[in-house]
Amino acid sequence: MTPEFSRPVRIDTIGEGERNESVEAGEAERAALAGRFGLLAVERLVGNFTLRRETSGIRVVGKVAAEATQSCSITGEPLPARIDEQTELRFVDDLAPGEEMELDDDAIDVLPLEGATIDLGEIAAETLALALDPFPRGPNAEAALKEAGVLSEGEAGPFGALAGLKDKLAKK
Repeated sequence: MTPEFSRPVRIDTIGEGERNESVEAGEAERAALAGRFGLLAVERLVGNFTLRRETSGIRVVGKVAAEATQSCSITGEPLPARIDEQTELRFVDDLAPGEEMELDDDAIDVLPLEGATIDLGEIAAETLALALDPFPRGPNAEAALKEAGVLSEGEAGPFGALAGLKDKLAKK
């Protein structure tokens, strides 16, 4: 299956030096990504990447910038989201299924090289999805929760129960 926003780069075209690539999602691609990620809209998605061949694989370093509209997880109101994320990945072709790779402190995400290409569009799309708040709350969320009778964490937790007991004792 081809992703909604696909910009494959053949690995055999990556030489010894660095290679810079920029990708930008078109209107139909952004609409399809909004559907895939459950967003109201993706207004902009741009990725700027540097690819470099290394002895351990192919390193992709870049920056993804995006503007999207999410729904408040409580009220459903539209919320703007702005993404400006750095990404760094290493693609290796010798990672066997189930094999683990030991990583050092400045480790980057290591992915298996599948086929003869690296899809920069999919890297940008996945970076966008990972950078978004999974449970965004708008300015009216707390009021809506309170109106629905949902207790806050402080009210529902053990200290909230103690505060309730204190209030009951004070009334006696």
